[in-house]
Amino acid sequence: MDIVIRHVEKSDFADLQKILSGANAYSGTLQLPYPSLDMWQQRIENRPSNMYGLVAELDNEVVGEISLSVQVNPRRKHVADMGMAVRDDKQGLGIGSRLLAAMIDLAQNWLSISRMELTVYTDNAAAIALYEKHGFVIEGHAKKYAFRNGEYVDVYHMARLTD
Repeated sequence: MDIVIRHVEKSDFADLQKILSGANAYSGTLQLPYPSLDMWQQRIENRPSNMYGLVAELDNEVVGEISLSVQVNPRRKHVADMGMAVRDDKQGLGIGSRLLAAMIDLAQNWLSISRMELTVYTDNAAAIALYEKHGFVIEGHAKKYAFRNGEYVDVYHMARLTD
């Protein structure tokens, strides 16, 4: 299995829409079901300069994405927020781990980011384990953080610090 990591291209919008159309993907993020192609095209075409995106290709097909948003406040420019998703039918193949490792490398070694932050639903054991494997630690627990599938759900605030 050859996983290729590369930067997001404008032409990836349909693949990203397909990834976030999966029930696991939108349920594990703050995305809504039924994302439109137009919304994803606009999102990619109007990406702010402080936003970085990578995708994972498997057999020449985009199957995962990760984004990093660097803080613009001068006092927090060492901090970035992160989010990611892997297509439902490709989860458990190491794609998320490869994406996360690549983004950590980009953030730490090229963007001078020393603190990466994310939120993860407390019931998403696989994602929590993945983040912990890559050095993220739970720093807090927010109750009723988001509304998902008819109920409020909690999240952990996690961060990864570099020395």
